[in-house]
Amino acid sequence: MTVSANALRVAMVQFNPTIGDIDGNVARILESMHSARDHGADLAVFSELAITGYPPGDILHRLQLLEKQWQGLQRIAAATDDEFAAIVGFVDRNERDMGHSLINAAAFVSGGEVTQVVAKQLLPNYNIFDERRYFEPTPTDHLVSWKGYRLGVTVCEDAWTNVQSAEMPAYADDPIARCVEDGARVLINIAASPFSLDKGPFRRDLLADHCRRHSRSMLFVNQVGANDELIFDGRSTAIDDNGEVVARLEEFEEDMQIVEIDRGGQLTAIEDDPIRPQLKSRPRQARRAIVMGIRDYVQKSGFNGAIVGMSGGIDSSVSVALAVEALGAENVRGVAMPSRFSSSHSREDARVLADNLGIQFGEIAVQQSYRTMLEVLQPHFDDDTFGIAEENLQARIRGVYLMTLSNKSDGRLVLACGNKSELAVGYSTLYGDMCGALAVIGDVPKQLVYAIARDINADSDEQIIPTRVLEKPPSAELRPDQKDEDSLPPYEVLDEILRRYVVDHQTVDTIVEAGFEPDMVREVIEMIHRSEYKRRQAPPILRITEKAFGMGWRYPLAANYRW
Repeated sequence: MTVSANALRVAMVQFNPTIGDIDGNVARILESMHSARDHGADLAVFSELAITGYPPGDILHRLQLLEKQWQGLQRIAAATDDEFAAIVGFVDRNERDMGHSLINAAAFVSGGEVTQVVAKQLLPNYNIFDERRYFEPTPTDHLVSWKGYRLGVTVCEDAWTNVQSAEMPAYADDPIARCVEDGARVLINIAASPFSLDKGPFRRDLLADHCRRHSRSMLFVNQVGANDELIFDGRSTAIDDNGEVVARLEEFEEDMQIVEIDRGGQLTAIEDDPIRPQLKSRPRQARRAIVMGIRDYVQKSGFNGAIVGMSGGIDSSVSVALAVEALGAENVRGVAMPSRFSSSHSREDARVLADNLGIQFGEIAVQQSYRTMLEVLQPHFDDDTFGIAEENLQARIRGVYLMTLSNKSDGRLVLACGNKSELAVGYSTLYGDMCGALAVIGDVPKQLVYAIARDINADSDEQIIPTRVLEKPPSAELRPDQKDEDSLPPYEVLDEILRRYVVDHQTVDTIVEAGFEPDMVREVIEMIHRSEYKRRQAPPILRITEKAFGMGWRYPLAANYRW
């Protein structure tokens, strides 16, 4: 496509920062700026807190971070001149004598210096967000003038007005509307908007509504990559004043596109195929997100690979397959740890899966350790009845084995394989199968685990995860003939109750009115809250839904509420 001589050419840069790695992030920003300029851009736009990475958390309290960040911003500014500028997210100081000492800001750099700073006005303080812990909204001019264009610049939450949500506040201010009232012809929103299933279309519609209401085009530049629990999907988007998508960057990958803005504020894509395809399948979305979450967690933490306990069941099978997809087969080790209750088919399925994936695999029996520990503990038991203590002891021995192998490895982390349904109701062993550095599928309901397994198999001519793993009734295999449904409702019922209560905040009465058996609902909710102390000790959980059992779930431990 021919580039208009009078149009403003803006590079939307979607990159994956590492939190706190100021030098590394700045180097990546400078590299992208050079590339954007080489491709004819007049302006490069980066995501929210691009220099520090989002969310930086309590490292914001360290003065060294702010000093290094300001030095980095000066290096970024030095790469601009009178023909090329950039907008980049950073942490600035609040110069007023009130409120928090920091602001979440966008810097406009041009002519070799920082020429303007725009502060974020709406600071999210719900679910996973706690920006009011660190930042203060401060009055700033949101209009940036560059080459005769008046650009309205906002930061992430500033665009999240008019959203109906049980957790989000109803904002009195509307920074987008204020930009338009002040004369902005084009809107730019830099963001670190986390991923959750089906959020992409919702976010697109939210931004498109601003464009239609104000007859303005908008560039939305989002962070990509995973930082601890949070996964950022990218999908940076250019939307015209009719609310139509003109360009969209990749999902779960770094990307850059240049768009044109004419004097009337109209958007035009430069590339021939500017709208990258989106994943519509929920299992595929979840799979891509988790793979990115595993890869970034391991690599950004400075580790080399993963160790996974393989039971031959669906959860560990999906977890190890995702680990291989993220890290490569050479960096994943599988360990089967059968007891006398482990079925022969589970042992066989674990070995077949390891062969299919091409990973290092070994089997360590737990029976000898189990028998020895029972002999030591038996005099201290109140009775000789085989029960939950004996069941969980097997899982805890496995946890010890895995963590010891991790300690003896060359930097491999243990991945925990419990799913969201189990973690919700406490159907997991503390210091056993909850051991690990990262809960890979801890925000994946059981039914979705099966769907991800089928998606993995659909990508291969051969059955990666053995068919029997998908067909046999799920079981912890900690006692003879054990089945999950001996202790839990069927997973299709349990998952729906959990969605209504945990994600949608429905009451017990509302769930019962929807047709669920009252005693079952009350028992499930009792298990949820009775297991809170376990989840407090769980590894970080990769978040893929709107409400995960992690940083966005803050229920009290010692309380009495079951409604």
